[in-house]
Amino acid sequence: MSSAQQQFERIAREVIEDSFRMDPVGATWMGEHAFDSLLPDLTKYGQEQFSQRIEGYLAALDAVDDVELALPDLVDLEILRAFLTSTYFDVTQVAAHTWNPMLWNPGTAIHLLLSRDFAPLEERMANVASRCEKIPNFLEQARNTLEEMPEIHCETAIAQLVGTRALLESLEMQFQIIESVDQHVEWLKEQLPLAHKSPRMGTEIYSGILWHSLDAESNVQELLIAAHQHLDLINSQMLQVSQEYLAEMEVEVEENGDPISSALAQIAEKAPVTDATVLSQVASAMAAAKAFTIQHDLVTVPEIDVEVIEMPEIHRGIAVAYCDAPGPLEHAHVPTFVAVAPTPAQWAPERKESFFREYNGVQIHNLTIHEAIPGHVLQLAIASHGSEQSLTRRFGFSGTFVEGWAVYVEELLISQGYSPEPSKPSALAIKLQQLKMQARMTINAILDVSVHTQEFSEEEAMSLMINRGYQEESEAAGKWRRALLTAGQLPTYFVGYREVAQLAEDLRLMHPDWSWREIHDLMLQFGSPAPRHVRQLLGL
Repeated sequence: MSSAQQQFERIAREVIEDSFRMDPVGATWMGEHAFDSLLPDLTKYGQEQFSQRIEGYLAALDAVDDVELALPDLVDLEILRAFLTSTYFDVTQVAAHTWNPMLWNPGTAIHLLLSRDFAPLEERMANVASRCEKIPNFLEQARNTLEEMPEIHCETAIAQLVGTRALLESLEMQFQIIESVDQHVEWLKEQLPLAHKSPRMGTEIYSGILWHSLDAESNVQELLIAAHQHLDLINSQMLQVSQEYLAEMEVEVEENGDPISSALAQIAEKAPVTDATVLSQVASAMAAAKAFTIQHDLVTVPEIDVEVIEMPEIHRGIAVAYCDAPGPLEHAHVPTFVAVAPTPAQWAPERKESFFREYNGVQIHNLTIHEAIPGHVLQLAIASHGSEQSLTRRFGFSGTFVEGWAVYVEELLISQGYSPEPSKPSALAIKLQQLKMQARMTINAILDVSVHTQEFSEEEAMSLMINRGYQEESEAAGKWRRALLTAGQLPTYFVGYREVAQLAEDLRLMHPDWSWREIHDLMLQFGSPAPRHVRQLLGL
């Protein structure tokens, strides 16, 4: 090992340990359990000290003689540098700890210790108790740190803290701990009339958020133009597939009617989903997609401990399923969950029907490809257990690559002939649903950029999602809230898909005789770094 490599690895270990100490909840999520008894340090003083240490780490990285480093270490150095510059920007420019009360909810810190058996229950409960004891002081720090807040963040934080209180009650925590949550909720309610900060980031801050979030050569204006062009293409393809589907089904569209809306309504009607059937339908779709992937030699499918479970009530009502994988640093043998949602108990029948029109029996197949196999479940399992992944690469994973792969394989399986049933109408139905998800993904990018850099109104956003994305109104309303509550995450699907698809296309041109499995195995062997790093590691 060269002196430069030793120097870099020492810095990397220091950075990762410091980051976990500042964000122990993130450490628990990633599978590093040395900090499971702690809560984050989000105080102004703590964050200022952290930003100064980041400056020191960046200077230390600059002092590493990168000419001495082998390519994998050089890529790791760039991953670490990208993480540090992104974190520095978050702490010093975005400074969400001073205005986003959702960051100050200790509920996730407790939930993560209970949701997986990564250690004996006694050990995990000792850490639960330790974190709970720190909650009163943590929430007092929140009140001393938070300044003017956006109303929507304040409202959402209040709603989420109700769930945290219920969790603490179920654990029979001490009265003063539960009382501290009640006190904080009351304080937030008092702040609501004063919560006038705009949730829109503005062009300057948002441009930085986007740059760091995507870790790709993409500026705001270029992204917006590309997304609008792609949406036009997808809508034209949706029209063509809809017309073919309706012809196959011998359905005539009313005069001045919309073939896409008619086709989607037909598909939802013929593929019903209910609270009673949704778990079994997802499990069946997962088995079918896995078998198809293996049969068509699309990517190596390793042995994965995966369980289809009922989604916790607190997470329901957003999507019908999501992948809950062990963290990239988890050493304990714990399963990956595909969490599947019956609708929330308090929903009215009309809202339940709308939700299951959006996530109908055909769409469940497409969503399961994305969330399970060969999407998130498979890719994250390979990233966690592959031999090519260094500590830095596991730590500095890229959401752009993770989401890009999952969207890419939706298109891959449909293009290779996957359908819920062996019939032309079924093949056309899932193709239309896959295109609808492409439209949604593309609109996600348009929505995020437009909300945070333009005065894009709720009316304009809803019109875009419903009329161009063909989303149910309740789905669109939820996405509008998400765009206001977050920044920079929604475009990862669109940008990631384009970059991962381009990687696959370039490898296909280089290796025309290879199977899809050989190409995709090569793409996945490096874990989950940003696509630009995968490209560098592949020599493209």
